[in-house]
Amino acid sequence: MSERKQTADKENRREQAAKWRTGTGVALAVMSVYVLISIISYFFYWDVDYSVSGVPLAAGAGDGAYARNLGGAVGNYLAEMFVRHGFGVAAVCIPVATLIVALRLLRIGRLKTVKLLTLLLSLMILVSLSLGVCNSQMLLGAGLGGEYGYFIGRVWLTATLGKFGSIMLLAVAFFLLCCYAIPHFPQRCKALAMRLAAYFGRKKEREISTEPSTGDSDATVEEEKQDEQDEEQDEEQDESKADEDTADEESDEEGITFEPDTAVGIKLIVTPSEEEEEKADNDANSADENDAEANAEANDEAALALQVDGDGEEPLLAEVRASQLPYDPKADLSRYEHPPVELLNDYPKSAKSVSAEELEQNKDKIVRTLGHYNISISEIRATIGPTVTLYEIIPAPGVRISKIKGLENDIALSLAALGIRIIAPIPGKGTIGIEVPNQHSEIVSMHSVVKSAEFNDAKFELPIALGKTITNKTFVIDLAKMPHLLIAGATGQGKSVGLNAVLTSLLYKMHPSQLKFVLVDPKKVELPLYAKVERHFLAKLPDAEDAIITDNQKVIYTLNSLCIEMDARYELLKDAAVRNIKEYNQKFVDRRLNPEHGHRYLPYIVLVIDEFADLIMTAGREVEMPIARLAQLARAIGIHLVIATQRPTTNVITGLIKANFPARVAFRVTSMIDSRTILDTPGAQHLIGKGDMLVSTGSDIVRVQCAFVDTPEVEKIVEFIGKQQGYPTAFMLPEYVPEGGDGEREEVDLSRRDGMFEQAARLVVETQQGSTSLIQRKLNLGYNRAGRIMDQLEAAGVVGPPDGSKPRQVRIPDVIALEQMLSSKF
Repeated sequence: MSERKQTADKENRREQAAKWRTGTGVALAVMSVYVLISIISYFFYWDVDYSVSGVPLAAGAGDGAYARNLGGAVGNYLAEMFVRHGFGVAAVCIPVATLIVALRLLRIGRLKTVKLLTLLLSLMILVSLSLGVCNSQMLLGAGLGGEYGYFIGRVWLTATLGKFGSIMLLAVAFFLLCCYAIPHFPQRCKALAMRLAAYFGRKKEREISTEPSTGDSDATVEEEKQDEQDEEQDEEQDESKADEDTADEESDEEGITFEPDTAVGIKLIVTPSEEEEEKADNDANSADENDAEANAEANDEAALALQVDGDGEEPLLAEVRASQLPYDPKADLSRYEHPPVELLNDYPKSAKSVSAEELEQNKDKIVRTLGHYNISISEIRATIGPTVTLYEIIPAPGVRISKIKGLENDIALSLAALGIRIIAPIPGKGTIGIEVPNQHSEIVSMHSVVKSAEFNDAKFELPIALGKTITNKTFVIDLAKMPHLLIAGATGQGKSVGLNAVLTSLLYKMHPSQLKFVLVDPKKVELPLYAKVERHFLAKLPDAEDAIITDNQKVIYTLNSLCIEMDARYELLKDAAVRNIKEYNQKFVDRRLNPEHGHRYLPYIVLVIDEFADLIMTAGREVEMPIARLAQLARAIGIHLVIATQRPTTNVITGLIKANFPARVAFRVTSMIDSRTILDTPGAQHLIGKGDMLVSTGSDIVRVQCAFVDTPEVEKIVEFIGKQQGYPTAFMLPEYVPEGGDGEREEVDLSRRDGMFEQAARLVVETQQGSTSLIQRKLNLGYNRAGRIMDQLEAAGVVGPPDGSKPRQVRIPDVIALEQMLSSKF
């Protein structure tokens, strides 16, 4: 009840905010129009109304003293303040600017408010100064530029730079303003100048040449046509040349690279950090995003032109034209905005980083320890990470790798450090790695990970940024290719933060139409934060009150419902003759699949379970079997699993589950046995905790420092998303009827049939599909009402009883037999 009350309070606050915004917008729009009319009227009656400008607002000063301004005494007073005492003629920009703000509040049109306001205010100042410098007549009381243009432009600017210098300065300012407002303005000016020069050159040549005779009139006409064609070709060449110049400038900017300095010691080579390259990549990425936005706007305008083209077309022809455009799954929430990166905390870089002295000391200790066992090395390289430094050893010829591997505890003793891990050898390199924890670790913020080029440039279906590797590279994986993720580790080592990093990455990258979450939280404290995005990103059962699943019985129903959804999606893929969800959605977007035949756009579904061990203890095989079935089959149809547990034992992570989870994340565990259970190899017992983890993607194991995202950051993200327009309800999963549920159902009274009963019966018989979701979708009904109609159809003998995950059998062969049955029974 408390959650319902909170939801109702939020809706009320949202409605109040919308009313306040609408009221403010209307009031501001009316005031803007009033001031605009008053200013325009002031241009005609300023000299007549000058004597009454000081009259009190409520009364005049005798007969004939009232203002002739259309805005009355108040309008005349405001116009005199803005025009005479302000910016002169350019004061019309003030009400226009406030009108734009009003339209923004009312959400009318798609105006770039900041850019328009900047242009208007800049134009107002420049026009006022220009009129003040150039105009000497005292019109409108203080000149066409107002008192601002007179005192700033004519008195101060002219006295400082002279009239010629002032005009030159203002001309440069106007040119810069045009460059800001008009794309590629310098290139357009250059092309226009070249066209004008070519035109006047040809005109001069024609004037100098002798006049043609009467017999040569046809030749003259042909020459004029040829001149026109040459002029058009010159214009096209000039425009293409301007575009090439712009492209060259952009390519020159993108061609700038930065190479970090390398600090080389006598024997220790320190691998450079790549943060500067990441910054350069981020700059290039932001430029690419701006270009992409511009291209998207151009495409939208082109699509709009395609739809608007040809006034007076038949409605059917316009409908056909619209149907030829690609389907846009984001159209229902076209105004959705991804969360800004500023919602995340950017932790400053620690001043106590790894020093050269610390590196030399660790190097000497490693060399000394190996020397005690007659192991000589030829070179050591050090790569500094956020929490761990990797020392790469190149052993001398003849040294056995297993001999170094056996000295793990001796090296840890000499370095007096916890979490020493030896990689012998490093995959893809002819070196042996010794990972040593730093004395002062750094926090890897989610802000730096989300802002990185690796995450923004990732062309993945479901990109997840887990953190940073030892080389300070952002570690990004594609959940769609994993295809499932197993997260395990001891209590308090960072599993919940890791889950938040997974969810945050997907929220930052995906649109609500592309992704839905099914969140299972037996602990009831970790995932309820995400309840605010229920109408955007969450999925639930039709009769469920809360989208966050905390009851074990509802978990069983939800998992079986996902199995039903999986089977239904495979039927759609079979009908569409495609192999996976990507091909299916592309075919649907290209309008090659008919929605009337049950086809629909399929969002990805990610099932997240926070504490899997608790489910296994309480539900056992009822949970394990549907999860194993989903893990085996659900990859192709876009259902992916993310499972976390703090008990990585064999009775929790069974062989059946491990076989279908090739991607695994291991935080620190207490024993080597637990590490082998998770990763099939030791190593997780040597981690240092606090987000230090090993990521296995099937081929190799990478040590990663998990990105830290705190609870207040998650709250700000879901609050930002929750305030935006969402779908009417959460994404509804199919209805699941447990075995033995038919006997418990109440008898259906066919004398109280639903009003849509006959239409639903005809629909089921025509399509030969006994599906509740089909009735819901085709007849535009709620799920509960569609379910009651399906029960009535079963009682009437139109369809059979539910058969697990399979659709109901339709017992009526055709519509004629249905009509005969309806007429005989009812």
